[in-house]
Amino acid sequence: MSLFLDAISKRPVSRPPVWIMRQAGRYLPEYRALREKSGGFMSMCQTPEIACEITLQPIRRYGFDAAIIFSDILTIPDAMGLGLRFEPGQGPIFDSPLKNANDIKRLSVPDPESSLGYVMDAIRVTKPELDVPLIGFSGSPWTLAAYMVQGRSVPGFPQLIALKEEQPQLLHILLDLLATSVTSYLEAQISAGVDTVMLFDTWGGLLDKPAYQAFSLSYLAKIVANLKNNPVTAQTPIILFTKGGGEWLEIMVDTGCDALGIDWTCSLARAKARVGGEVALQGNMNPETLKMDDDTIIKETLACLDVYRGESGYIFNLGHGITPDINPEKVHLLVDTVKSYGQ
Repeated sequence: MSLFLDAISKRPVSRPPVWIMRQAGRYLPEYRALREKSGGFMSMCQTPEIACEITLQPIRRYGFDAAIIFSDILTIPDAMGLGLRFEPGQGPIFDSPLKNANDIKRLSVPDPESSLGYVMDAIRVTKPELDVPLIGFSGSPWTLAAYMVQGRSVPGFPQLIALKEEQPQLLHILLDLLATSVTSYLEAQISAGVDTVMLFDTWGGLLDKPAYQAFSLSYLAKIVANLKNNPVTAQTPIILFTKGGGEWLEIMVDTGCDALGIDWTCSLARAKARVGGEVALQGNMNPETLKMDDDTIIKETLACLDVYRGESGYIFNLGHGITPDINPEKVHLLVDTVKSYGQ
C-alpha cells in the first residue's frame, strides 16, 4: 500500500502523507517553462504527454506522497460544447454560457472516452511513471453550473443565484445531468488507473445550509452512491472538498465519502472531534502561510500534524490551492517538516 492510501483508509501510518492542491502549476519554474512552449493551458491539458510531464514535476521535485492528474475542473462543460478558454488575468471563460432553458435542455452527457478521452490517455501515460498513488478529480455539479451559467468567475455568481431563486426546477435539471456526467467521468478515470477521486465543490460555500443540501450536497451524495454501488469503482476512495463548508462536515460524512477536505477557516481539531473517526480529514493550512518566514511555516505545519499525533486518518494539505507567487523553496520546507515528523 502507500502512506496516502493507508491514511485515507485510517490504517496505521508511520507519519501523515502530504500532497498539496495545485501542486503541479504556476509556482514551479519548470511548469512555467513548459507552458511557454506549449501553446496555452487547454493545449497542455489535451496533450497526454505534456499533462503527464506536468503531473510528474512536483513529484520529482518534492517527493509528495500522491500525485494529482494535471487537468481542470471544467473539462465536462467544455466537452458539452460551451467552449472553454483561459485568458491571462481573467481565468476560465465559456464562449457559449447557458442563457435560457433551451440551452440547458439541449445538453447531453459527454462520452468520457471520446470527448474527454485526453484525460484518460493522460492517466494511462502517467500511471506507469509513478510510485505513489494518482488522484483523479472533477468539479462538483454546483460548481460546474456556476461557471456554465455565469460564463466566467464573477464574485457571488449572481446569474446562478438568480436561476436558483427564480427557476429552481430548471437548475435541478442541469445539476442532475451534471451529476450523471461527473459519475461517468470519474468511473472512466478510475478504469484508466487513478487510485482515488476528489470532488472539488469550490463554490458550495456561497450557499446557506438548506440551499447547500438541496443544490450541492444532494448531488455530491448521488455521485458517491453511484460510485460505491458500481462493483468496478466501489473500492476507490472518494474525497469531498467544499470550500467554505466547515460547518457542514457532519452532513457531508453522511454521503458515504471516505475523506473530507477542509479549508483554513475550519479548526482541524474541532473538525476531527466532529467527524468522530468516520472519515479521514485532509487539509488545512492557509496557503498564505507559505509567504511567511521559515519558523512560522514550520510552526503552522506542526500545529496541523499534532492534531493527529500517533493516529491515522489525516492527510496534510493546504486549505486551498497553492498560489503562483509562492517560493518553491518554502514548499521544500513544508514537505521536509511533514516527512521528518515523529522521527
